[in-house]
Amino acid sequence: MSQFDYFIVFAEMRTGSNFLEANINAFDGLECHGEAFNPHFIGYPNRTEILGVTQAMREADPQRLIEAIKTQSKGLGGFRFFNDHDPRVLDTALQDRRCAKIILTRNPVDSYVSRKIAQATDQWKLTNVKNARTEKVSFNHAEFETHLQALQDFQVLLLNALQTTGQTAFYVSYEDLQDIEVMNGLAAFLGCPNRIDALDKKLKKQNPAPHSEKVKNFDEMETALARLDRFDLSRTPNFEPRRAPVVPSYVAAPTTPLLYLPVRSGPEAAVHNWLARLDNLDEEQLIRGFTQKSLRQWRRQNKGHRSFTVVRHPLARAHAAFCDLILPTGPGTYPEIRKTLRQVFSVPLPDGDPGPDYDRVAHRKAFQGFLTFLKANLGSQTSIRVDPHWASQSSVIQGFGYFASPDLIVREDRMRIDLAYLALTVGRDDAPDMTGKTDPHAPRLSEIYDEDLEALAAEVYQRDYMVFGFRPWAS
Repeated sequence: MSQFDYFIVFAEMRTGSNFLEANINAFDGLECHGEAFNPHFIGYPNRTEILGVTQAMREADPQRLIEAIKTQSKGLGGFRFFNDHDPRVLDTALQDRRCAKIILTRNPVDSYVSRKIAQATDQWKLTNVKNARTEKVSFNHAEFETHLQALQDFQVLLLNALQTTGQTAFYVSYEDLQDIEVMNGLAAFLGCPNRIDALDKKLKKQNPAPHSEKVKNFDEMETALARLDRFDLSRTPNFEPRRAPVVPSYVAAPTTPLLYLPVRSGPEAAVHNWLARLDNLDEEQLIRGFTQKSLRQWRRQNKGHRSFTVVRHPLARAHAAFCDLILPTGPGTYPEIRKTLRQVFSVPLPDGDPGPDYDRVAHRKAFQGFLTFLKANLGSQTSIRVDPHWASQSSVIQGFGYFASPDLIVREDRMRIDLAYLALTVGRDDAPDMTGKTDPHAPRLSEIYDEDLEALAAEVYQRDYMVFGFRPWAS
């Protein structure tokens, strides 16, 4: 009899989790239910329920689906779980010794390139090699570092949870998936007495060629990976819940030693413009795409440097995130989250881009619905990630501190005075004025603003109001 009630396969996209699931399901007595806690679908795309539990029911009570998997599966049940799945499940599962943990890993470069190709070809599974699609992709260093950091942070979280609770996990690498003895060993770990004599043959490896044949800028990739600071990549774990410093988003002026640490959905465009005018350059000439190693080099080379960030009023920032990422449907927006907001959280968003009938009243109702969602989201009551564009600014800035704390925190309404002072501290008494509107969505917010919206924003971002001393937006 198994010592476990259910199991979780901790994995990531393009690590071979589909193939692992197919082989788990080949054992009589084991049943894996796909991505059961993916915030945008349940189990598999186009599936409406798992064991009678719908997505809406799961959203309201994730434990309900766990109980169904424990009691209604054909044998020992389980599911796959990625780092951006419902975080509420981790609170339960990581502490539960009756939950078996399987951790699947793959070389991060391999999973990154594989994901880029899948995105380019829109082919995520392959069952017939005649239908194989391939395309050369470009390696982006900053994008890869973000990918790597997310993987490592999640692995650190899992490792610490296992250590502090005295548990162990069954580790499987991507290369192990082709070893039938490892698969049978996994079944033994789960307490399943049955064995298989052949691996699943339905799924085929999609891109077996070497990276040199799959990556357009392969030489650039080799150089970028060789420059990675391995001590940072294997940093001593810090297990306090935190946000990453997101070093690749930092921006510096080429001549004046000023470094901007942007808070998403803040006045980034206005600050970039000011930094460029400070050095009499085009914005394209600003220094971007830092790594932790290159940022250290920049600091050593720029004695007396200063760093800063800019915070925006929480209500205005949430409104900017809503207007830029949720309300429209074009490139750069969040279509999956938008769909989930409409279907699961009943946010009254239009079906497609706003049309002529989307007036001030409709905009207020939709934005109010988004704020209501944010209250639950920031309270860890939803399966959707807490995105950097609407995470609390105090949390984001705390994340900066894990690598590069800003010297100065500027409030958006004081940028004209504070940025001029900042430039003066590095010897520039001729800094340009901060001109023009820094929040293009402010006029639209003015049309719908009232005390109720302010009060709701204060509930959502109570800590930011307290830490930064924000007054009501319209005052």
